[in-house]
Amino acid sequence: MTQRFLMAPLSLLAMGILASVSVKADDDRFVLRLGAIQVDGDAHLNGAVDFAGQNYAYSSGRLEFGKRTVPRIEGVFRFTERNRLLFNYFSYDNEDNYALANDLDIGGTTIPAGTAAEAKGKFDLGSLVYDYAFVETPTVSVGAQIGAAWADLGGSVRLGNAALDLSNSESVNGAAPVVGLRLSTMTEDRKWGFTAQAQYLNADWGNFDEYSGEITRANAQVEYRFTNDLGVYGGYDWFKLSANRSRASDDAGLDLRFMGPTAGVTLAF
Repeated sequence: MTQRFLMAPLSLLAMGILASVSVKADDDRFVLRLGAIQVDGDAHLNGAVDFAGQNYAYSSGRLEFGKRTVPRIEGVFRFTERNRLLFNYFSYDNEDNYALANDLDIGGTTIPAGTAAEAKGKFDLGSLVYDYAFVETPTVSVGAQIGAAWADLGGSVRLGNAALDLSNSESVNGAAPVVGLRLSTMTEDRKWGFTAQAQYLNADWGNFDEYSGEITRANAQVEYRFTNDLGVYGGYDWFKLSANRSRASDDAGLDLRFMGPTAGVTLAF
C-alpha cells in the first residue's frame, strides 16, 4: 500500500517532467535569426534649386542604387502562449553611378541624356514590438503588433555638365510608434514554418523634427528545422520610405525603396 501510495505522486511528477520537456521542444521561448539580405534599392528626390538667381522645382526621377548584400538580424521572445516580443535590425548604405536616360531641363538649361549622375542611399531601421496572438493553435498563429521603431535614412543625387552642376540631398532620423500584423503557420511535425508580417510607421507619430512621412515594411519567409534548436530560412523583404520637409522658403522630399531576398540560420532556445 505504501509503495503504491509513493508511486502515485512519483508517476505524476515524471509525467509533469515529460510534459514540460515536450512543451519546451514544441514551444520556443527565444528564436534568433542571423542572415543577410541582397538589397536592390532606388530613390526619388524632389525639391528646389537656385539657378541664375531664380528658384526652380526639381525632381530626380527614379534612381537606381544597385544591388548589395548586407547583414540582417531578428529575434522573437515568447514569454507566454499568446504574448511575444519581436525585434529586428537592418542597415543599408550604397551608391551608384550611371547616365541619365532622358534630357533634363532646369531653368532653360538642358542636361542631355547620357550625362553622368551619382545616387547615394542610406537606411537604418530597428524596431521592438509587442505581439499579441489573437489566434493561437498548434499550427497557426495570428498576431497584432504595436511597438517602437528607430529610423535613419538619407539620399542624395548629383548630376551635371559643363553648364550646370546640380546636387540635392536629404536626411532624417528619429523614432516613432509602429503597428503591424503577423501570420505564422507550422506543420504538425514542426519541421516547416512560414511567417508573413506587415508593419507601418507614420513620422507624425514620433520625433522626426520638421519632416513628415511614413515607413511601410512587408516580409515573408519559409523556415526548415533540422532539429528543434537549429534551422535555415529564406524569404523576401520589402521597405518603402518617404520623408517630406516643408518650410516657408522651400520644400524637399525623399522617397526610398529597398527590397530583396533574405537567407540565414535560425537558432532556438
